[in-house]
Amino acid sequence: MFVRLRNYIVTGAVVLVPVVLTWYVMVSLFEFLDGLTARWVVQWIGYEIPGLGLLVTVGIVLLTGMLTRSFLGRRVISFGQSMIAGVPIVRGVYTTIRQIVDAFAITDQKAFMRAALIEYPRKDIWSIAFLTSTSMDLVSECAGTGMVAVFLPTTPNPTSGYLLFVPPRDVRLLDISVEDALKLVISGGIVGPPAPREERAAGRAEQKAPPQVEP
Repeated sequence: MFVRLRNYIVTGAVVLVPVVLTWYVMVSLFEFLDGLTARWVVQWIGYEIPGLGLLVTVGIVLLTGMLTRSFLGRRVISFGQSMIAGVPIVRGVYTTIRQIVDAFAITDQKAFMRAALIEYPRKDIWSIAFLTSTSMDLVSECAGTGMVAVFLPTTPNPTSGYLLFVPPRDVRLLDISVEDALKLVISGGIVGPPAPREERAAGRAEQKAPPQVEP
């Protein structure tokens, strides 16, 4: 009886925890975005309307994007950014955040080029990394050999990690998508990429060395 009750609890938790956490994240995001301009809305109309602050926030973001596309808007935004960059303490924080946002917001290139394996933290221990750049001329010149940049994420939070410069011969490209590799990192290896149907039918196929990055 106790074992059956425990199984019911575990099964219920597996079903409900993702739903509850998703609801919590969405509510927190709504409250955050709505609260950004809620005070201004209350001052304008005299009373609070839930959700109106979110609409105002989205409108400001949309208007900023439209202005950025125009010549005059680009000049105004560039002037504002130059003023922010002129403040000594704020300059470092703003520049760092701007570079991170630009890296992940550019639509014509991917922040992570490919998922890969590297030997880390020592030989014969492999870790998942993401190839971020193959043009590291300055680093390669200083190191005396060709180098590529890889990002080594931490588990279960892949937004933190280490930037490593390694020789191309030490990077083994994985034949999986970046999304599948991220799932593997976040889950701590529990959620892996689906195996090909041929491999599942034939059992464990002969393992081959993953391809290396071209130097």
